[in-house]
Amino acid sequence: MTCPTRASDIAFLERAIQLAVNGLHTTSPNPRVGCVLVRDGRVLGEGWHQWAGQGHAEVNAIAAARGEVRGATAYVSLEPCSFTGRTPACAARLADEGVVRVVVAEVDPHPRVSGAGLKMLEAAGIETAVIPLSSARALNPGYRSRIERGRPFVRLKIAASMDGRTAMASGESQWITGAAARADVQALRARSCAILTGIGTVLADDPALTVRDTRFAVDGRIRQPLVVVADSHLQTPATARIHASEGGVLLAHTGECKRVAAGAEYFPSPGERVDLVALLENLARRQVNEVLVEAGPILSGALLQAGLWDEMVLYLAPRFLGQDGRPLVSISFPSLAATIGAKIVGHERVGEDLKLTLQPH
Repeated sequence: MTCPTRASDIAFLERAIQLAVNGLHTTSPNPRVGCVLVRDGRVLGEGWHQWAGQGHAEVNAIAAARGEVRGATAYVSLEPCSFTGRTPACAARLADEGVVRVVVAEVDPHPRVSGAGLKMLEAAGIETAVIPLSSARALNPGYRSRIERGRPFVRLKIAASMDGRTAMASGESQWITGAAARADVQALRARSCAILTGIGTVLADDPALTVRDTRFAVDGRIRQPLVVVADSHLQTPATARIHASEGGVLLAHTGECKRVAAGAEYFPSPGERVDLVALLENLARRQVNEVLVEAGPILSGALLQAGLWDEMVLYLAPRFLGQDGRPLVSISFPSLAATIGAKIVGHERVGEDLKLTLQPH
């Protein structure tokens, strides 16, 4: 049975969404979820999902309520799960605890849930309602992309000068943008399950591609993303800094596999170039939700041209590198009509730099 919307429902759902944000950097591969338990307008308990394999948002909210759940309404940013995985089904737990009403901001796209959680609640005599909120949908773009499209959400990060150059002709690029922009990139890494780069970047800069900012530590632990390198001929040095990452390393290559370093994994592609579609599909099977691309103009351009991107975060520094500098992306178009369009969905100043967020047009 579906219950009517009440005036306070949206406010409590928005609070559940705020709670879910606490798991922004830790919940993968699970979705970020928050829950608020309310009775007679009084909040009994709040919770959010923090680490995969640990308590879900509903369970943590029940624990916070200390047994005062019967007769309550549960506000959840995502439909309660209906099957037992590493943890029991949350829909059944809510029913067992005597919740009388459940309001959610989004139906779970997972095929084993997708409405089944709500049906389980309704079968137990619990009223349910779905109040779609865009802020809830925005919490889990990678989870939804992996479930619905079979590939992760791909976010390109590019730092460039005002004239669209990402490095000098010599390859020198540290640093085009300021310290504030670089700190902002740490937040993008922290929410990502994997970072994709190219062999050119590895050879030129030897980046670590890790999350170093302690702001993103939870219980003293920073979840490190998997580092993925498009490296057709397996030129990644055994001494490259990426091999020290706790998140692991995946080398995507062509031709015969030769071991580069102990602990690295390998993804082969037929032909002369890494199959980016197959690579992203493989990452989805590894339960990677969000991919951050920190690469040079060739790989970034290839993803753009293939339509394999969902968002670009572009940091523009107030400087000019000149016509000999390396371009933002390496793509050629025969005409203006053939070019790739995008829409600006966000803009802000970060230190001395301008941050633009773009999505495909």
